[in-house]
Amino acid sequence: MSERLIPQDKSVIVAADVEAAKLPELVGKTCLVEGIGGYKVGLVLALEEGLPRIVGKVKDNTGLPVIYDHQKAGNDIPAMGSKFARVCRESGVDAVILFPFGGAATERDWIHASQDEGLGVLVGAHMTQPEFLYSEGGSVADDAPDKIFTIAAEEGVRDFVVPGNKVEHVQHYKDLFEDLVGKGNFTLYAPGFITQGGEITDFAKAAGDKWHAIVGSAIYKAIDINASARQMTSKIR
Repeated sequence: MSERLIPQDKSVIVAADVEAAKLPELVGKTCLVEGIGGYKVGLVLALEEGLPRIVGKVKDNTGLPVIYDHQKAGNDIPAMGSKFARVCRESGVDAVILFPFGGAATERDWIHASQDEGLGVLVGAHMTQPEFLYSEGGSVADDAPDKIFTIAAEEGVRDFVVPGNKVEHVQHYKDLFEDLVGKGNFTLYAPGFITQGGEITDFAKAAGDKWHAIVGSAIYKAIDINASARQMTSKIR
């Protein structure tokens, strides 16, 4: 996929972590809100209903792109990448999120496999939960995200997932991507808002000119879903 996944520079992507029966309602109440850029569906929905049916439920209601988040794809042996990408493409997915902690060879092969199937590729390397990096008490080396992002950039990836609730790291990654591919040549996607402590307005100050906030429960758990979507999108303007 050579064209941009989401035409506008900034938007809110709805993380559709709802029961399958509620998915059409969620899409129907949000897809016409100015500033909604697409939908992210995850593995729970895919396992419960099958990925083709879930993608169909979204696309029956909107032409906005569907991003599949396998939580966390890109860590199995390299040969599995092509099988994963084929299933996603046949299911109607527009883009996939990879968090390739399984080594450089696996990362490259999963990226290439997804690109070969015409899928948009979003690569993440730093998750939103606490105690993730080694220096924080976690198991992931502090320099691992930089290595993962660098490999992705070398393989042509220009869409990157960063933790929206860790603004100090977002600034670092923006600077890294500017060094790797040039200012204005990449787009950031970020979860971690509201219920995980992140604020879209704070993230915007660190993220640069092209970014999309991934928002889930703050929208789909709201009493008025449409009003909540409009409130979230107002933060990007």
